[in-house]
Amino acid sequence: MTDVLCFGDSNTWGYNPKDGSRFPWGVRWTSVLQEQLKDQGIRVFEDPLRQGRKGVELFPTLLETHGQPDQIVLMLGTNDCKIVFSASADVIGKGIVRLLDQAKQFAPDSKILLISPIFLGERVWEERFDQEFSLESVEVSKKLGDVYEKIAEQ
Repeated sequence: MTDVLCFGDSNTWGYNPKDGSRFPWGVRWTSVLQEQLKDQGIRVFEDPLRQGRKGVELFPTLLETHGQPDQIVLMLGTNDCKIVFSASADVIGKGIVRLLDQAKQFAPDSKILLISPIFLGERVWEERFDQEFSLESVEVSKKLGDVYEKIAEQ
């Protein structure tokens, strides 16, 4: 059995923006991945806890408690685009490098798949969405793919 640990933000958790609930099994992307891979002897771990949102503090514990996963899917950066952080794509990339360093330290034999978050929608800051984002957040999110690609190449 191959174990895959998916570590990410609300998109990985399966956040439903309509009502704040979690998308059901079979709809969120981690469950779709599990269903597609189950006949190949691959198990996708999910962490349904939403407490403690600082990835660099939680990640080492998750790596240890999941017993050295064979593969790690890492998709973070969306929330780092929020106004309160004023982070550039390069600064967000430095956070991803810290997580990759932790993965190498605590799960040195795990294969890592780094996924850049999706672009934020053009009006993501409107009342019906998340007012913690701005037009600048959208522009930063559009640069993450290139930053993550450079990190992955290194």
